Amino acid sequence: MGKPARERHIGLDARPKDHKAMTETGLNPDTGAAPPQMAELFRVFGRIGLLSFGGPAAQIALMHKELVEERGWFTEKQYLQALSFCMLLPGPEAMQLATYAGWRMAGVAGGLIGGLLFVIPGAMVILALAALYAVYGGVPLAEALFLGIKATVIVIVAQALLRVSSRALSGPLAWTLAVAAFLGLFVLQLPFPLIVIGAALIGAVAARGSASVAPAPRVPLSGTLRTVALWGAIWLLPLAALWVVAPGGILAEVGLFFAKLAVVTFGGAYAVLAWMVQEVVQDFGWLTTAQMMDALGLAETTPGPLILVTEFVGFLAGAQAVGLGTGLAAAVVTLWVTFAPCFLWIFAGAPYVEWIATRPRLQAALDAITAAVVGVIANLSLWFALHVIFGEVTRTGRPGGVGLWLPQAASVDIGAVLLTGVAAALVFWRRLDLLVVLPLMALAGLGWSLATAAI
Repeated sequence: MGKPARERHIGLDARPKDHKAMTETGLNPDTGAAPPQMAELFRVFGRIGLLSFGGPAAQIALMHKELVEERGWFTEKQYLQALSFCMLLPGPEAMQLATYAGWRMAGVAGGLIGGLLFVIPGAMVILALAALYAVYGGVPLAEALFLGIKATVIVIVAQALLRVSSRALSGPLAWTLAVAAFLGLFVLQLPFPLIVIGAALIGAVAARGSASVAPAPRVPLSGTLRTVALWGAIWLLPLAALWVVAPGGILAEVGLFFAKLAVVTFGGAYAVLAWMVQEVVQDFGWLTTAQMMDALGLAETTPGPLILVTEFVGFLAGAQAVGLGTGLAAAVVTLWVTFAPCFLWIFAGAPYVEWIATRPRLQAALDAITAAVVGVIANLSLWFALHVIFGEVTRTGRPGGVGLWLPQAASVDIGAVLLTGVAAALVFWRRLDLLVVLPLMALAGLGWSLATAAI
């Protein structure tokens, strides 16, 4: 699989030195592409980070254009193998794909360039928006603007549901897993990690076919264990220090919660949002339901992975508990525990990509998780719609047990219904970009609020 396993694994190969090295590191020798210099990696991945709007589908397409079509740094097969590997991992697959691409070309240094430049632009924007929201989010003008954004969130999640279901529900097992996941969350309130683990096990057991012939990766187990130990320490030691310095404080609580979230974020941010909302709103009481929906709406307008919504949540949790300074610290803690494990997964697993791509049970487990995610997103879509359209929504049954979310019919918000219809028309009929729809709907929410106030 290329260079001597130890050297390649720990990232000592800062970049390929010649055409032969390019071939051995997996770059396409047929395109005549020159080995990328660090400055070029900064420029290309910086551009990707700044233009990474539109969610993982658009981000993956952008990277394909930059890395495969325009520069020939990857063949189509290599790119798809890397994408399949990243989709097996918890966390944002597009950010991890950028990390893998950088690692493939320049070792650990390249991986850090690819991953960090993918996240930093969006993280900076989210931080600024979270600070503004913490200061001005409660004023009537801001609330009016967010009315239209909340209505758009309903449509955004419904659109995600349609996209995922169109490729995930390809047979009876997939449909069964999707329905079971929906009922497990909406009716039984089962923990999200249990849904993911159960779907993966069912998919692996039901897998058919045999593994393709693929050479075992020449990577010593000791090298992999060293990588896991190093990046595991980078990820978790700061969290442990928080618990020693301020046990039970807001920063330690935020860090522990989002560290757990990072391990179970399969299927994208939409899949895990329902569990995050339940924990953040109902169990911890850090944010309100309305604030959570505002957070998602803002995250949709910024570059970078949608899971950056966690940074917004962490900032508000810290700011509302103590103050803006603690909010900033909580945002940093959230980013650290959310994205540090992404580098752990990539740097430990990247040498095994070609081998993993030939394992049918792993692919079947991924397909089963994707099918279950349809039910998870359906639960999120219904939950959001109920809480936006109705002023009062209560859950029947005992806490943590069997029950249903039921709205009070008399509390229906006519404005939210109308604005949701307008947002649906703009997205599904006019097919406008979300970067256009969200500001338009914010203005529509403001217009509705002004009109009703004048009556």
